[in-house]
Amino acid sequence: MREDVTFLSNGRKLVGHVYLPETIPAAGGPAVVVIGPASSTKGQVPAVYSQRLAELGYIALAFDHTSYGESEGTPRSDEDPFTKSEDIKNAVTYLAARQDVDDARLGAVGVCAGGGYAPYAAVADRRIKAVATVSGLPDLRATIAVGDWHQIMAAAQGARQAYALDGQAITVPFLPPGELDPWRENGKKFYLTDRNQDPNWKNETLLWSYDKMVQFSAIDSIELLAPTPLLVIAGTNAETVGQSHAIYDAACEPKELFLIDGGMHFDFYDQPQYVGTAVAQIEVFFNKHL
Repeated sequence: MREDVTFLSNGRKLVGHVYLPETIPAAGGPAVVVIGPASSTKGQVPAVYSQRLAELGYIALAFDHTSYGESEGTPRSDEDPFTKSEDIKNAVTYLAARQDVDDARLGAVGVCAGGGYAPYAAVADRRIKAVATVSGLPDLRATIAVGDWHQIMAAAQGARQAYALDGQAITVPFLPPGELDPWRENGKKFYLTDRNQDPNWKNETLLWSYDKMVQFSAIDSIELLAPTPLLVIAGTNAETVGQSHAIYDAACEPKELFLIDGGMHFDFYDQPQYVGTAVAQIEVFFNKHL
């Protein structure tokens, strides 16, 4: 069963879906906030994992972050890791206040960039008792600060100035047209095909989001997550597997690394054989720690 919900984050209304298991203990059940990739909306990857988790008995919340999908926030499509971290904390506040939730059993699952945002938020929010990441992209700084990234920063600052002068919010395509590197070409096979199930998703990113993303790496603070347990899941063929190893290596115990043979980065967004294996491992992990 799916329930439409709203909650506030820094004064803005966020819109979410709570996926409910068939039965919930009278004292309340365990709950999980599910965080998707950069640019994602609640009907994409968060819905895939929330549905699976609800089938396993978890109350799972998928939501549109500030400036995305049906949620409030302007300018739109602002990929701000620090605002997203606050959104996660406010999502936890919402879950903890529900009568059907056991607020001592709250977890977080993050996929792709959500695999950075979720543990980053959990460092500060100790209500989150366990964190699992799947095909994580926790180090946005390393992803952006390649090539002529100074040119990107100059463009971002120009976009800020334009918005200040005339209110024009300049966006760029999240996945630009033309041939890209193999990783982003694989991304097109998800976002620009019928694998993308959310009509509210837009192929755009606020240009000056890049000067925020270049400041963000969850690896910087991950050693502070302990004693909250961390599970890192990645495919052995994922283009981002190096980042999964990096965040695992930087984290303190308790931590677990689970590598799944095969599977590229975007396979873990929706492909049943990889999502199913990842969720099965998340279930083992949460059964131990929630």
